[in-house]
Amino acid sequence: MTTTPPKTSSSAGAPGRGALLSLDEAIERLLSTVQPLPPASHERVSTFEALGRILAEDVRSLLDVPPADNTSMDGYAMRAADVPAEGTRLPVSQRVPAGVVGQPLQPGTAARVFTGAQIPLGADAVVMQEQCSAEASEGGEGLGAVRINTVPESGQWIRRRGEDVQHGSVVLHAGTRLTPAALGLAASVGAANLQVARRPRVALFSTGDELVMPGEPLKPGAIYNSNRYTLCALLQSLGCEVTDLGIVPDRLDATRAALRDAAHGHDLILTSGGVSVGEEDHIKPAVMAEGRLDTWQMAIKPGKPLAFGSVRRSGEDAGDSAAGHSGAWFMGLPGNPVSSFVTFLLLVRPVLLRLQGATDTAPRTYTLRADFDWPRADKRREFLRVRLNAAGGLDLFPNQSSGVLTSAVWADGLLDNPGGQTIRAGDAVRFIPIAA
Repeated sequence: MTTTPPKTSSSAGAPGRGALLSLDEAIERLLSTVQPLPPASHERVSTFEALGRILAEDVRSLLDVPPADNTSMDGYAMRAADVPAEGTRLPVSQRVPAGVVGQPLQPGTAARVFTGAQIPLGADAVVMQEQCSAEASEGGEGLGAVRINTVPESGQWIRRRGEDVQHGSVVLHAGTRLTPAALGLAASVGAANLQVARRPRVALFSTGDELVMPGEPLKPGAIYNSNRYTLCALLQSLGCEVTDLGIVPDRLDATRAALRDAAHGHDLILTSGGVSVGEEDHIKPAVMAEGRLDTWQMAIKPGKPLAFGSVRRSGEDAGDSAAGHSGAWFMGLPGNPVSSFVTFLLLVRPVLLRLQGATDTAPRTYTLRADFDWPRADKRREFLRVRLNAAGGLDLFPNQSSGVLTSAVWADGLLDNPGGQTIRAGDAVRFIPIAA
């Protein structure tokens, strides 16, 4: 870390009393505070193993793509001037499959070519085989002849050298998140390995004496810890190295000890639950004691509370933590399952991408049609769980409670609804895919 974390106060940097912080302002504060991991931590990996990683340096092409003029069709290569009329007959002088370099084309002849094959020197057009009639040679020897049933134009069905990529050009820029298509492009220009940002190291734990793990007896008043599984999977989907610290008891000393342990060897500490102001919510005082903290009340639904700060490592003093150069960032999410899920997508995801130096941290959004009514507008910006339907519109999950995790499983994405906005069937709305 290279910038100063938020001030040591639960209200530091927050809006005026009673006001709520907008989502856009919260994201801006996070991204202006959290800086990318240092270049010294970058690593070179096989292109085969780079899916989902963030490029740390530009990828330049080592060659022209395609490396030579080639045919985009099975057919016959010829000089267009040798076919003045339909029905022109040309002897076939050579056969050129992909991967073979043919001989210069003799005037007045055609070359049998196959998709991807290099165009023989001298040819300037390809006629697809469906527009040609092959004729066998007399006596069964030789390659025979071909009758051209259409008059070709110079350049047709030829992919020119460097048409896709030119030698030395940048095909992928630093900060790009590597998709399957991007890996294919890198391979097509000869990049066997890629310089990428180190995977963020994230420590994850939950707080709450009411939490138990699946497989354990469910005593009265207890609930299974679903957030542990959801958040761990979300972190892994973004390429993070996750250390699962389990469930921390609802005690201040235990929470402080967990934070100290988590600060070592991690870039981010992520928790769920314990970020409100109840007597059993110890995250806030624990982080303030071990580092710095800002708690925000955001104008979004679900996911109103968010805690953000940093935890210093042992051996650092308060001045070291204030400099923000060697501690671990801290983000505390609400405990309700859907609130935790949504705030991760909206706020933690961009932070993790920022740590890796991604140039685009915002989710992809689409304008789609709502196929439902939402007559009860909320003052806060709402993120409704919706699903794409066969008609190209969006359906709404009937129960939008922040505790109903089935809504997130059922949904394809979130409908980003501005505060105070009702929705009628047929309205254009903003859709954020969950998998973005």
